[in-house]
Formats: sequence, structure tokens, C-alpha cells
Amino acid sequence: MVQLRKIKSRPVRDAEVTQQQILDAAELEFARHGLYGARLSAIAKAAGVTNAMIHYYFESKEGLYKAVLQRPASELATEFASLDLNELSPTEALENMIRVAIAYEAKHPHRQMLWFQEASQNRGEYIKLSQQNMVEVHSYLFQVLERGIKDGSFRELDPRLTGLHIISICIFYFIAHENWKHLTPEVDRLSPKMVEKHTEAVVELILAGVKKIR
Repeated sequence: MVQLRKIKSRPVRDAEVTQQQILDAAELEFARHGLYGARLSAIAKAAGVTNAMIHYYFESKEGLYKAVLQRPASELATEFASLDLNELSPTEALENMIRVAIAYEAKHPHRQMLWFQEASQNRGEYIKLSQQNMVEVHSYLFQVLERGIKDGSFRELDPRLTGLHIISICIFYFIAHENWKHLTPEVDRLSPKMVEKHTEAVVELILAGVKKIR
């Protein structure tokens, strides 16, 4: 009796997983070197794919760069949408948004370098392409602030200027990390304990600043 040899089937690479692997690798490369210094060969090697596969999904290095810039705002908008902010009081909604935003930054502390590289190399030309995503993210924050002002929870504020201040307080911690780590090498500011400490301090500071004194 002839015994048939079992042939191992080749794993089918999931297209969505492959694209995420490419985006993850590209994000680090662009954060380090910007659009013009980044190399597709380095991205392909880190993602475990070929240069041809990158071109298949994103057409060019520029196309990949645009996708990388658009992803953070899109992901954060999805997280904010899941909070059901309108079902919460303005104070609760703002606190939840702060916690989600900082947790998101802690997962991707290198992403702030993307914005630095974009501002430095391109003067924001490519960030305009993800403007719709950014506007959506910011609109969640502005609406919560406007609602709080309207119902008397928050003092009279400029929602857009205050929103910018809030965003800065949340993320500057991660922007400055690469410098601070040399000044105080004994402190790991990206450790869960330190990120939690940062989160609680930010919540307390922002809520104290926006709440209406009764």
C-alpha cells in the first residue's frame, strides 16, 4: 500500500496583518529618519517582507509615509468614539479622554518624533493629508469642553486654545523623554508606574484648571 506523504500547506499571509507589520516598521524608520532619510529596504527587513510587497500595498515610500501619518489620528478617534462621551458628564468625559490619550501615547512613545520630523523636513505639507482625521480627534475634545462651559461645569474658556493646552500637557512628557532620560537616568519615565503617576498628575492639573469655581 502506497503511503501518501502529507504535504504541509503554506501559511496564507493575512493582508491586513501584513499591512500593519509594514506600518509598524515604517513608523519607527520614519520617526528616526523622516521621509527623506528613511529607507524602504530597512522597513522591508524589519517587517519581514519584500520591497515589492510594500509597493503592492502602498505604491511608494511617499504613499507609505502618508499612511503612517494618518494611522495615529484614526486609531485615537476610534478609541474616543468608544467612550460614549455624550453619556458622561463633561468632567467624567474629559477625565476619560485624558486617560485614554496618555495610555495611547505610552504605547507609542516614538510617534511624537513623527510630527517633529514632518515639521522639520516638510513644514507640515504631508500632515495636511491627515487633516480630516486630526480634526475628528480634536472635535471630541472641543465638544466636551463646550458642553462643560454651557452647563456650568467648566469656567469660561476658549475651547480650542484650552484643547491645545490639554494636548500639550498630555504628550510633552513623551516628547521630552529622550532628553530627560540622560538627565535622570535612574528614572524610567516610560515604566507603567511612572506613566500612571504622570496620568494622575495630569488629570488633577487639568480638571483643577478647567472646573468652574463655585
